[in-house]
Amino acid sequence: MTERVAATPGLYPLPDRAKETLSDLKGHQKGDLLSGDESEAIVAEYDEVRAEYVDDQLDAGLDLISEGQGRWDDMIAHPLTVSDAVETGGIVRYYDNNNFYRDPRVVDDLGASGDVAGELETAADLLADADGAGDASLAATLPGPYSLADLATDEHYGDEAGFQAAIAEFLAAEVEAFPAHETLFLLEPSLVTNPPAEGEEEFATEAIATVVDATDADVVVQTFYGALGEKLYAHLVDEAGADALGLDLVAGDRDDTVYNVQEFGSTDSLSLGLVDGQNTLVEAPETVAERVEWFEEQIPLEGFDRTYLTPNTELFYLPTNKYREKLNALAAAAEVLE
Repeated sequence: MTERVAATPGLYPLPDRAKETLSDLKGHQKGDLLSGDESEAIVAEYDEVRAEYVDDQLDAGLDLISEGQGRWDDMIAHPLTVSDAVETGGIVRYYDNNNFYRDPRVVDDLGASGDVAGELETAADLLADADGAGDASLAATLPGPYSLADLATDEHYGDEAGFQAAIAEFLAAEVEAFPAHETLFLLEPSLVTNPPAEGEEEFATEAIATVVDATDADVVVQTFYGALGEKLYAHLVDEAGADALGLDLVAGDRDDTVYNVQEFGSTDSLSLGLVDGQNTLVEAPETVAERVEWFEEQIPLEGFDRTYLTPNTELFYLPTNKYREKLNALAAAAEVLE
């Protein structure tokens, strides 16, 4: 029988109180964004935000608890923008929305910073000490290597495939420093928005496999913003080594996603993007459950090892109250499906 797991890929909105405090502490210019050497006051404020995120998820009843990535001013480019081998360039639009990040210009050999591991260690401590944590487990989040390379500028390695491989080794080294975690979400929106050229899919899947091999946890390669191309989808299933692929069932081309699974099979588990991470309309738990059942009824399989019930994107686009309601909807939908 398929296990249902309510979870998110992280990247939550900052609470309004924290936005105001951090704006006063950090400043308002590009150069004031997080660089990894923040003051004690800024660290303390982010600690409060992280604790709030953990509480929000436990209150909602999620099965997997994310650190929340409140410090990630540059969204999934964050692990690079705090690296000593990177110089931040101009402001760049973050995919097709009204958010922006600093262009991470890689100018030297990349090496693990331990920045994300430090965040996770703090989150693990919060989870261990929390009342009512029950069976909830820690989930880690990183950008996938293909998307991180796509968002960055290479001024050092000089070769696209070599740059992807270097980014993958960098992320793998970060993962090796992580505390124990049950699941690792690798966020790969660029596989949909700017997929590899035909014949170059294996560079992306090899890069992902490098990160997958760095952890004993279950790995979910979470895609956003629509359906994967058929050939790339097949490569990911066969070559990336992930335990689950994350598929966007909110986007208008969801029938193409169903076709891919019908035609090319799937990973042993799947992560389904079921609530809209960019729309303040909150889905009813019954609606979310119906989306799971609609999808599974069309797949000619006995079932999956695990189905992750997730948003179809990060949740930082939403107001805090709406993000919390989306968490509640996911957790309640998992109960409806029991």
